Amino acid sequence: MSYKMLNKHAHVGRAFGRSVGKGSRGSFRVMASASPLSFSKYQGLGNDFILIDNRHSSNPVVTPEQAVKICDRNFGVGGDGVIFALPPVGDTDLTMRIFNSDGSEPEMCGNGIRCLAKFVADVDKAAPRKYKIHTLAGLIQPELLADGQVRVDMGEPILEGAKVPTTLAPTQGSTVVQQDLIVDGKTYKVSCVSMGNPHAVIYSCDGDTIKIDDLEKDLAVLGPKFERNAVFPARTNTEFVEVVNRSHVRMVVWERGAGRTLACGTGACALVVAGILEGRVDREKTCRVDLPGGPLQIEWNTEDNHIYMTGPAELVFNGALRV
Repeated sequence: MSYKMLNKHAHVGRAFGRSVGKGSRGSFRVMASASPLSFSKYQGLGNDFILIDNRHSSNPVVTPEQAVKICDRNFGVGGDGVIFALPPVGDTDLTMRIFNSDGSEPEMCGNGIRCLAKFVADVDKAAPRKYKIHTLAGLIQPELLADGQVRVDMGEPILEGAKVPTTLAPTQGSTVVQQDLIVDGKTYKVSCVSMGNPHAVIYSCDGDTIKIDDLEKDLAVLGPKFERNAVFPARTNTEFVEVVNRSHVRMVVWERGAGRTLACGTGACALVVAGILEGRVDREKTCRVDLPGGPLQIEWNTEDNHIYMTGPAELVFNGALRV
């Protein structure tokens, strides 16, 4: 695999790189291909993605196996996933698909869809507008705002435990709220929410509220034990949350298929829903969610029951890739 990077502020940039020995996972060198694959790298609060304009075909031009190589931070471009802008389905503007850094395909990605909207607007040189994007999680509608932020209508949360999915027993009707789950001898209170993808949200452990600073060092060991726990048949994203006040929380996340990341948009939405269901967060106010990469503003609207997420999406650089 080869790539060259173009300066963020220029049409033509400097190719750079290093060759890797025999048996390596790829190589960096000056591109010689007549028709390289153009890409752009964007990030939303440090959750970074390789974006590809794939609107000429409904089939992604990169395979899941190639996506793993591209996302490698030592032997590839580096990223949490590869996102494709595909042709629209029905009454939409485009379709989103994403391959995680491990090659798996999630239903959608909250930070990723903000980056996708900004990417398409930049490619098309479009003024700030709203997009209707078809995803495996259904219709998602990001809107580029005049201040550069992106506000996303994430739709309604899925609260029925069996549809999240989880086999944990419901505690509030069909919803799993503060259900016990024992991991490594500790009892975690888990609330399960789907934003089109599954989330296990944890505000307390062994009767004590979560303290992010104490938990972060253990996340790499603890995260996979939740992600692949048998009670989550489709695996799960896991958010550990500390309450600052009733409209402000902190979180760290272990993402299904990507591991520890600096931000998770759908996770921020899910944890606000869980916090409201647990009585820890007020629904009447927009909630600030501090992620390792920065803050998101999350609202669970009382009129349409939709979740609205507002946050940044920024271009890192443009490049060309041969896979």
